[in-house]
Amino acid sequence: MTETVSSVLGTPEEWTNPLRDPRDLRLPRIAGPCSIVIFGVTGDLSRKKLLPAIYDLANRGLLPPSFGLTGFARRDWTEDHFKDFVKENVQAHCRTPFKEATWKQLADGIRFVQGTFDDPKAFERLSNTVAELDRDRGTRGNHAFYMSVPPRAFPQVSRQLADCGLAKSDKGAWRRVIIEKPFGHDLASAKELDRVVSEVFDPSSVFRIDHYLGKETVQNILALRFANAMYEPIWNNNYVDHVQITHAEDIGVAGRAGYYDGIGAARDIIQNHLLQLMALTAMEEPVSFSASDLTAEKTKVLSAVRLPKDLAAHTARGQYAAGWQGSHEVVGYLDEKGIDPESTTETYAAIRLDVDTRRWAGVPFYLRTGKRLGKRVTEIAVVFKRAPHLPFESTATKELGKNAVVIRVQPDEGVTMRFGAKVPGGTSMEVRDVSMDFGYGRSFTESSPEAYERLILDVLLGDPPLFPTTREVELSWQILDPIEEFWSTLGQPQPYRSGTWGPQEAVEMLARDGHRWRMP
Repeated sequence: MTETVSSVLGTPEEWTNPLRDPRDLRLPRIAGPCSIVIFGVTGDLSRKKLLPAIYDLANRGLLPPSFGLTGFARRDWTEDHFKDFVKENVQAHCRTPFKEATWKQLADGIRFVQGTFDDPKAFERLSNTVAELDRDRGTRGNHAFYMSVPPRAFPQVSRQLADCGLAKSDKGAWRRVIIEKPFGHDLASAKELDRVVSEVFDPSSVFRIDHYLGKETVQNILALRFANAMYEPIWNNNYVDHVQITHAEDIGVAGRAGYYDGIGAARDIIQNHLLQLMALTAMEEPVSFSASDLTAEKTKVLSAVRLPKDLAAHTARGQYAAGWQGSHEVVGYLDEKGIDPESTTETYAAIRLDVDTRRWAGVPFYLRTGKRLGKRVTEIAVVFKRAPHLPFESTATKELGKNAVVIRVQPDEGVTMRFGAKVPGGTSMEVRDVSMDFGYGRSFTESSPEAYERLILDVLLGDPPLFPTTREVELSWQILDPIEEFWSTLGQPQPYRSGTWGPQEAVEMLARDGHRWRMP
């Protein structure tokens, strides 16, 4: 366990565990004395993800005994009422067994501040609460501020934190701010958001959460590529035909109509999640897995992305119509509660991108996302070229497709390799596709931690490899903005029936290149 804190004399020192052998990799890093303040603590994200993740971290022994948790919301609650709220949601959504001993230790550090974002007195009360945690819980001035609020509130909350003195820390302590996506709605708004937040917090103290990067399978992309000798020699345009990255949801907008309408599938998913997955898939081997080295390689990929000249032919968008989702009949997007009946917001988006580097020249990357699709799945499919010569009769290989490595991000985390094998029996040589499968749930006894657990712990440790930088965010908007501008000149998105795999124009988009979408 290592963490920089203030010594008695006020100079930074390293916390070290004298009982730990440095060769022992089994012991995890544990956060030092600190607290986290959650703005928007009564929202869905906090209730279903953040609060359970904090409890699970405590239950795994990864938080210090003196950890503090402060909720900031407009509800007129007492501290006991807030503790009951936290406990109720922890018990409903935690992934580790609920233990009263863990809960009691965590509950002793729970505080609540009632107020609104435009109330300076509320932030004065917050400042007093944070000082109380430093004094009574020993958090030593180390505090993270999680903005689980709409993006329009980021600047206001940032300025209030600056005005009440919470944005800056004393020597030897730290203050960090965590920002949830979306990081703006275009390049201009992303730059303005970064400017406002950077006025208050040091850029190295700003952590942009993309929860996909906290998933074990996403991190396994790096292990798959760089820890094995069998993949890297063929991970290039000599062997790869194309790459498909899919994020499919089987749900509609649910209760997010107010946020989603006007945003759409591309801004909601492609700009952050899928472009980050693409960068990890296409990046060169980093010098190390430090934040700066990983960011350098991802930035190179995003800088090399080129849009197709004909956006009409190589992009597609759609809007789900009424249909059947499993055994349930569902309404179309325009009939959802809170949606403008004339809305042109897309619920399906597919784009082709090219990466102008020696490794990937000529290899198209297809990114697609949508709601009310056939099933819930996120995967990266690296599809390889056909063998240059097949010494079989054509009838023997009519069932043989292209080899592929498919990295399943969710829900069944793992990796599948698809290749050809002889059909047993008979005297003829018949070859067809078979799969070899690795699943996390079958290969490891310990379940993967929830993505927010990993990311929150990384913030408290000050370890930023899994967080997109300002430059990455700006590059991703530079890629998406021209597509959004082109789509704004079009009319209504093409409808597709709920429960299917998107509009016909998406099928035609790949057919023009001689490909077809993989059916997960």
